[in-house]
Order: sequence, then C-alpha cells, then structure tokens
Amino acid sequence: MLGPSGHLDTFARDNLPPPDQWPEIRLDGFDYPEWMNAGVELTDRMVERGFGDNTALIGNGRRRTYKELSDWTNRIARALTEDYGLKPGNRVLIRSANNPAMVACWLAATKAGAVVVNTMPMLRSGELSKIIDKAEISIALCDTRLMDELVACAKESRFLKQVIGFDGTANHDAELDRAALNKPVRFESVKTGRDDVALLGFTSGSTGVPKATMHFHRDILIIADAYAKEVLDVTPDDVFVGSPPLAFTFGLGGLAVFPLRFGAAATLLEQATPAKMIEIIETYKATISFTAPTAYRAMLAAMDAGADLSSLRIAVSAGETLPAPVFDEWVAKTGKPILDGIGATEMLHIFISNRLGDSRPACTGRPLTGYEAIVVDDDMNEVPRGTIGRLAVKGPIGCRYLADDRQEDYVKDGWNLTGDSFVEDEDGYFHFAARSDDMIVSAGYNIAGPEVEAALLKHEAVLECAVIGVSDEARGTIVEAHVVLAKGAEPGELMVKLLQDHVKAVIAPYKYPRSIVFTEALPKTESGKIQRFRLKQKPSA
Repeated sequence: MLGPSGHLDTFARDNLPPPDQWPEIRLDGFDYPEWMNAGVELTDRMVERGFGDNTALIGNGRRRTYKELSDWTNRIARALTEDYGLKPGNRVLIRSANNPAMVACWLAATKAGAVVVNTMPMLRSGELSKIIDKAEISIALCDTRLMDELVACAKESRFLKQVIGFDGTANHDAELDRAALNKPVRFESVKTGRDDVALLGFTSGSTGVPKATMHFHRDILIIADAYAKEVLDVTPDDVFVGSPPLAFTFGLGGLAVFPLRFGAAATLLEQATPAKMIEIIETYKATISFTAPTAYRAMLAAMDAGADLSSLRIAVSAGETLPAPVFDEWVAKTGKPILDGIGATEMLHIFISNRLGDSRPACTGRPLTGYEAIVVDDDMNEVPRGTIGRLAVKGPIGCRYLADDRQEDYVKDGWNLTGDSFVEDEDGYFHFAARSDDMIVSAGYNIAGPEVEAALLKHEAVLECAVIGVSDEARGTIVEAHVVLAKGAEPGELMVKLLQDHVKAVIAPYKYPRSIVFTEALPKTESGKIQRFRLKQKPSA
C-alpha cells in the first residue's frame, strides 16, 4: 500500500493508523515519482524550470527570488544535518509568525527529510508541550523574538533536546542563520518517498491530547495541483496575500505551497490585520487574497474610504462559511469573484469550492476534480437532496491521525466525516448548515446558526455577529446572537426588537434570536475565525 521510505527515524510511519482504519485514497490523476521531496519541488525544481529570477517571497521589507530561496534553504538544510545532527524522519517544530524565514526553515527541514510541525506564535509552553510529547519532537527552530515559551518548555521536556534560534527579520543574525551562512548553496536533498510523512498538522480547537494529522510529500503537491490549479488558475504573474497563519494548513497552502508551485509570489505579514493586508494589496498589486469573511467586511468598509483593491482578481474565503450579504456586497463593489470553500486540517486543504464563473451566495460549491462528497445520516446512509446531514468526503488526501483512537470517529466506511452539517441541492451544489455539533435544536426545530447570522448581517446596524444556542427551560435551547453594532447604532431594547423583527422578515420566524447580546468585539482566532465556543462559556444576557 505504501511506497518506499527514505526515513532513518521511522516514528511517523510506525504511528500511521492501521490500514483498515484509513479512508479510501483516490490517486487517479495525481501521479508523482516514487521518490520525491516536496521541498525540492517548490525551490530547486522551480529554478531548473526557469523561475530563478522571479520573486518568490515578499516580507519584512525584502523581496527574495526563487534562486535566493533555493540557496537559502539549501544552506539551512546543510546546517541542520551537519551541525545539529538532523536525521531523516526526525520531527522538527517551527515557531514563528508569518515571515519568509519561517517558510525557508520549513522548506529546508523538508529538504533534509524532517517531519515538520509548524506552530503559531500565540501558543504557550503548556500547549507546546502537548504537541512536543505527542510527536516526540527533538529539535525546534524558533524565531529569536519568541524564544521564551519554547525554552521554558524544553527545560521540562523529555523529548525536546535542541532549541535553535533563527532571525525572523531580514537581518540573518541568529544562531541558525550564522551556521547557514557558512555553508555552500548546494545540498543533496534527502531522497524521501512520495508516501513519507512530511508534515504533521495539529488540529485547532481540539481539547485534551491534541490530534496530529499526517500528510505525505505527495499531499503537499496535490493540494496545489488540485485546488490551486483548478480553482485559482495560478500563473507566475500572481501575487498572494492573506491572514491565516502558516501553522494552519489553510495558510501553508495559500501563502506558501500554491504560489511556489506555480512560480508566483507570496507576500507574508506578521500582523495580518485588514489594514495591513490593504496596504500590501495596494503596494504590491496582490491578485489573490486568502482570509476570513470578517476581514472581507473590514476591507469593504475600507473601500468606501478610498482603499484601492482593484488589483485583486480572486478573493478566497474560508475558515468559516461566507455569509451571502458579504458575497453580494463584494461582487457589487469590486466586480470580482469571492470564492467560498471548505477544507479541513485532516484533508490538508479545500476540497469543495465555488469556481470562477460558477459561484453563488450562500453556497460552498462543488467537489474538486478527484474528490467525491455526499451527505449522510448517523448510520452513513445517503440522505435525499435538500436534507441536512453529515458531510462525508473521499479524495486523493484523507485523514490519518498520529496514533489516535479518534481515527475511527473521523473515518467511517472509507469516508472522511468532517464534522460539518451540509445540504446538497438538486444541482449537486453543497450548502453549509453548521458544524455538526453546533446545530441548534429549539423546541423541536433544527436551526443553523450561520443562516441566522446571514440574516442579521443584512441589517445596516450590524457590523459583525455570531449565533450560538443557549439552554432555555421552556424550549430546551434558544438562539442567541452576539452582535457588534455598526458605528452610530445604539444598543438597547429598541435595537433588540428591530433586529428580531428584521430576522423574522428575512427567514422563517421561528429561527429569530430570542436573546441578543451586544458586545464591543467577538472572540477570534489568529486567522480571524470567530470562536463561538468562547461565547458559550460566557454567561448570557
């Protein structure tokens, strides 16, 4: 089933799920050599193909060409193997904000045959310890501006032996940089198998022992050759910009793998606020944007104040469902598409998406070529079209958790169950209803929170909102909306009544929020995704 391995440290392959717990993997149309290294394919191979002088990475005030990136990563890979004893198959943790140095470290470690774990700068030592213990990580590469938590973690860890600092700025003035600068620019990259694990993606939001998803060298290329090629039609002229952390597979794909696979440029922002993204779009004429719906709302408001986003040819929205009002306003103001899609860490990236010339509001789209999706009930029976059920997916990539009993919860009968509730319409388009565990059942009615949010967002007084279910003695659960009001709108009983009546007029009246909480801001992840679970932890109004 699995091809040959170039790993000397066999931990990753030894901890793959048993073959009978794997999803069905469909590789038709995704053919790669038996031996391949994703790090080489995204750097050295691009230079060989004539992209050496093209800009690859933009960040921290510098542009770096593909030739510079190839040389840089080869030097770091040499330092890791020659000075720090990295062996193929060892796990390497990288801790950094989004910057070119983080991308270089990831590619270099991949070239050296490591299994890389990218992590967010927001994580604290306790959270890092869980990741290190789960993956038995011995080497960590850390932006020197973020060393404290990792050093504290290393003091207590039985696995983490080396914490090596790198310079996340453009100065190349840290331990790893100095070691790398003394190395030749040529490196004989490790001969890894296409079925060797290259990346461990830890899922966000999991409680207790974190879940690590295992992805092969071939998977890293598949997401580009599937989604980026088919949906985005990437060319070397494209310039990517976005907010998701590289530590999330959504960000790693959109801000590293996709541009580098096609000779395009990636702009990287350590603080990817909407204002900073707008500045980058205007300065570098970015053409493809990756961010969450909340950021697109802020960008639309900035356009009213004179921001020029005309260089963007595609806006990609993911992280959470794209409300129809945001879709409509974006298309009306820019004349360009905004493409909703859904992916999962377990599937590495987006597998259902709208397309150029085939996008519509309140719709997630159709499966990519090579993927199949159905909507099922709790017994894995496909439900009639138009019926809410659980989304099940198959394709060239699927869930493989690292030594985890929860594998059997995610994979059933060869299908990946993403944890989302969807409806497939008569034309084969998929529509998001809610996270499966976030469906609100109120007085016997099934209510999807995103539908209520979309209705609220159509009111001019609502800037942002998030809907949750809260317990109620009479109805079991009621819909509660947490609302950030637009400038000039006044909270109070009158506004509550106004918004409730508005929702009743837009969607079925039983779905209206019986409780409305006004707030200054909604809790969000670093990538801009609203954290509804934190709203559930707060006492309601």
